[in-house]
Amino acid sequence: MHLSPTRIAPPRPVRRGLAASLGLALVTAGAARAADATHPTVVELFQSQGCSSCPPANANVLAIAGRPDILALSWQITYWDDLGWKDTFDDPAYTRRQQEYAQAFGRTEVFTPEVVVNGRSDVVGGDRDELAALIRHDDRGNAGPLLTIAGDRVTVSGPSPAAGTLIELVRYDPRIIQVPVARGENAGRTLPHRNVVRQVAMLGRWTGQTRSYALPAAAEPGLGTAVLVQSGPGGAILAAATD
Repeated sequence: MHLSPTRIAPPRPVRRGLAASLGLALVTAGAARAADATHPTVVELFQSQGCSSCPPANANVLAIAGRPDILALSWQITYWDDLGWKDTFDDPAYTRRQQEYAQAFGRTEVFTPEVVVNGRSDVVGGDRDELAALIRHDDRGNAGPLLTIAGDRVTVSGPSPAAGTLIELVRYDPRIIQVPVARGENAGRTLPHRNVVRQVAMLGRWTGQTRSYALPAAAEPGLGTAVLVQSGPGGAILAAATD
């Protein structure tokens, strides 16, 4: 694991609120898992091509990215760019998203690699068993809003959520892309990428019931589409759908 250029203590896995309590953990462990293609678990990897600690976490996320019950997204962050190699897919908006999670998890800094599961918990991601356990723990079941993507619109329906609920569009490249890295900590390596985020847009806020949102055109051809319902910046993901 590498920390951001402003160093912090190595993080421990974070579980929000009552999810860390023993009683709820035991209930969750015994519950039937409900994640499937219509209720995918959202696994977000924050990484950089310039970070030598990132490839193991990337490999673990790549290994599950093809599962129908998993929506894996790779957010390439920017704060490694001045340390020898500029990431070819990074964007300041992706770094801001990671910073929002850090704030929600009670941290003052960010680190790479980081894997966030359903917006609820995070781990470094280099330990495959630890990541698998977190995915099982943070299965959100089949409750929550219903998302329907049809053409250039998405419809959200369900009971009124918490105040500040956001509807977000994420476009990602579903191909496996091999990136040769010429400089920095990974110099000489060719790194595989999949589901790299290429476009993100806030569609609006949602206050419950049924509402339809227009989807902006894709920034480039061949991108996959995901829509997330999230309880505010850095908040828990309540629902997700892909086209």
